[in-house]
Amino acid sequence: MYYEHLASHLGPAAKYQLFADMLPGRQIYGLEKRIPALQSRLGKYTCYTFPISPEYLLKIAYVSHRAKGKATDVNTYQRMIKKSRLKKIRDYIREDGIFPTNIVLSLEGRGTAQFEPWHKEGGKEVARPGTLILKPSYRCAWIIDGQHRLFAYSGLERAKTSHLSVLAFEGLPAGKQAQLFIDINHEQKSVKKSLLQELYAVLNWDAEDEDKRVNAIASKVVQALDQDQESPFHGRILLADDTRNDRRCITLESLFKNLGHPGMFIVKEGVEYGPLWTGENNGTLKRAIQVIKGWFGFVRDGVSDWWDAGAGDGGGLSMNDGVSVCMGVLRAVFQHLSDKKRIKLIQLSTSELLERLAPFGVALGEHFASYSAEQRGQFRSGARGNQGLTATRRKCEKALHDKFPDFEPHGLLEALKLQEAQTNKQAYELIQSLEPRLQKFMMDTLKQAYGADEDRWWYEGVPEPIRKKATEQLEEAQGKGKKEHYLNLIQFRTIAESNWDLFQDTLAFGKSGNKHVKTEWMQKLNEMRNVVMHPAKQQTITFEQLAQLREYDEALTNNLKGEDTSQENEAQ
Repeated sequence: MYYEHLASHLGPAAKYQLFADMLPGRQIYGLEKRIPALQSRLGKYTCYTFPISPEYLLKIAYVSHRAKGKATDVNTYQRMIKKSRLKKIRDYIREDGIFPTNIVLSLEGRGTAQFEPWHKEGGKEVARPGTLILKPSYRCAWIIDGQHRLFAYSGLERAKTSHLSVLAFEGLPAGKQAQLFIDINHEQKSVKKSLLQELYAVLNWDAEDEDKRVNAIASKVVQALDQDQESPFHGRILLADDTRNDRRCITLESLFKNLGHPGMFIVKEGVEYGPLWTGENNGTLKRAIQVIKGWFGFVRDGVSDWWDAGAGDGGGLSMNDGVSVCMGVLRAVFQHLSDKKRIKLIQLSTSELLERLAPFGVALGEHFASYSAEQRGQFRSGARGNQGLTATRRKCEKALHDKFPDFEPHGLLEALKLQEAQTNKQAYELIQSLEPRLQKFMMDTLKQAYGADEDRWWYEGVPEPIRKKATEQLEEAQGKGKKEHYLNLIQFRTIAESNWDLFQDTLAFGKSGNKHVKTEWMQKLNEMRNVVMHPAKQQTITFEQLAQLREYDEALTNNLKGEDTSQENEAQ
């Protein structure tokens, strides 16, 4: 499939890529070439600068495409060639266009490049002219930058007569090649974060820093899960060169981040390691792939129709948020088996670890299978943001707790107590009482200060941006209700600050600070309102928030009573 795709883009030059993969290191007889060149050093690496015909370079060049190799191959960094870009460059070549920048290569293999200086003068720090003798083999010239410029010549007559300028490093390590690729392309076009994470393994596979090596492993795990045909993630992970669709909608960044959480590979760096760790890169990579594939296999098998829906209608489980919830439950199960069951998970074989996880994974899949269409919709809309993800994960943990009573992840029992206390219901009742009283008091105060004529209190007391937005909403509602009914809590805060002399005695909470600090309670009140008015988000008001809400209600009630008394005295 890869070579068919490549052939449709490159034409005749595609066969040389096939030869390079089939016959790596095989010398190509008849292509030995002597070229005038400059030898120099960049950093600690020897490099050569020379002109060469595209026809010759096409035969020996090799591109390490990430779209081709196995996900576990750490030496891949190039993006797939774009046909549209090739066409534009070919048109440019036919119009006598020239390329002033170098094709950047790494010459691989002992004996591929030999250099004969023309003069004895010059040291390592000086560019020396001479003759570069190329004795090529398949896969000997890895393209770091310039693949489109080179392959645009494929099939063109000008490939024989034109020349390209080449900067060729001698034996540049794969990690350095990838870093150079990023550095070059970052200057021309911003490199996607997802691409940097895909290349993390190339850059840090052998890093001394343990944290970097773990992230390198995590990067390769995600890419392998996408390519493994037996994986629940096969064809579902959105890599840097992919186009998002209903199936391919799980980002590499999301899975990469989840795998990096404590308790997966590392519990405490240098002291305690997680259940996915084996002590070395390749073993850890294989174990992590099998465990993640197995865990999500339990989930998919339990509710395959929901999983298969992806981001389409009725989907939401095999998306970033759904996967994050399931990964959070997996970490909780790891913790349970380790802390409650006293099992040294790191000492178990991969198959033994999966046996321990199976009852929990199956139960999680069964829990999801019990969801109605409405509950699936609530899951999709509710598992957003840190609070939404936590609340949704707690619901899943509770389902496992109901089946395995000793399964009590940290914080779960407190969350269940909050639900039992029905804090949301109490908060809802308080806010339903407090908000209209606050609105009425503020509008009455503005009318008293500026006059009941709407043209006065509305234009003098309400800031222009708020007036415009409320008027637009009134218009959308076809004039139903009054303008002030389209004001919200955050706007109340702005109105109060804009008329601080009118409201500082009643709406200022706190003994110190400016008016913005003293009206911060309205911001917190609005945040709590969003929780209780949107139950689909599955968030819960804490005891502390409920107590704070009661303080707001009591303080506002007392302040408004005093205001009512003063108004009565003025009337008398």
